[in-house]
Amino acid sequence: MRRITVLGSTGSIGVQALDVIRANPHLFTVVGLSAGSNRDLLGEQAAEFGVEHTALGTDESVALVRDVETDVVLNGITGSVGLGPTLAALESGATLALANKESLIVGGDLVKAAAGPGQLVPVDSEHSAIAQALRAGAETEVRRLVLTASGGPFRGRSRDSLVGVTPREALAHPTWDMGLVVTTNSSTLVNKGLEVIEAHLLFDVDYDRIDVTVHPQSIVHSMVEFVDGSTIAQASPPDMRLPIALGMGWPDRVPGVGVPLDWTTASTWTFEPLDEVAFPSVALAKEVGTRGATFPAVFNAANEQAVLAFHAGRIGYLDILDTIRAVVDVHEPEALSLDGVLEAERWARARADQAIDARSSAR
Repeated sequence: MRRITVLGSTGSIGVQALDVIRANPHLFTVVGLSAGSNRDLLGEQAAEFGVEHTALGTDESVALVRDVETDVVLNGITGSVGLGPTLAALESGATLALANKESLIVGGDLVKAAAGPGQLVPVDSEHSAIAQALRAGAETEVRRLVLTASGGPFRGRSRDSLVGVTPREALAHPTWDMGLVVTTNSSTLVNKGLEVIEAHLLFDVDYDRIDVTVHPQSIVHSMVEFVDGSTIAQASPPDMRLPIALGMGWPDRVPGVGVPLDWTTASTWTFEPLDEVAFPSVALAKEVGTRGATFPAVFNAANEQAVLAFHAGRIGYLDILDTIRAVVDVHEPEALSLDGVLEAERWARARADQAIDARSSAR
């Protein structure tokens, strides 16, 4: 039986992880829980699962990871504040089931250097799919990785047609409900850009061998193309409990977690090329990832500031990417350390706010 610590237990990932654990008490037991601010729900979860060790906030989460004897830490915290807990989990020697993509993206080689062989297991559906598909061949046989994107609510629209997009429209995702920032990121495809950086860091594949294809049905979660021309795809109905369970049980699968595809019913899966003119975020993310150091942290922080400003009515939809570009273009990278990342984020948010103020005044 694996001892699990769930960070971000009151959020979407954490709640679904507890669903999996609740249904599989013979496989998993909860030894630690942490939340950002929802003290009441955290208390209810601790009472249900008989958990004595809980934490509220980032600093307490770091201490929790260091103090609790655990086999797996599931990091479901939202945002780059998850970097400290990610590093603490890796330092503890536990397996890290990582749903907090931002901590890997902003921490980059800092996180990779802290991870032992096989210690870092992805929970994002796309990266879980790639990890599963990579088991079909040797590392030297991989030609490229192909991440799928739903295309969000504005798939097929031109850049000019996006000028007047409203916050409500940006949150109308056809498949997922992921919160304000992440759902908006899915509409701009910034989320996919972040996932490209994450794929590079997780699987040591160069950016010119990582592609994105638009797959609106969200059934094929990503693919690996091999040197002989074969492509291995992982397909399942869109349900995060499957990659969460696999992250906690890796490399073993947990029976009965998800409902399989129904092959007795006719269905159509489509794949479309990414429109990089309407959605330049993936190309910008590859540029940022290639430059490395604190550039990904700046990209992520500037985006978060711009998304919040958009939802506050201060800037337009297309200004989100323009704000990120303006900040990235003037960044002077810091040394890659925890303090360096935090300082780069502070700088990026302040610089983004300046750019947002200028755009807001001009409207």
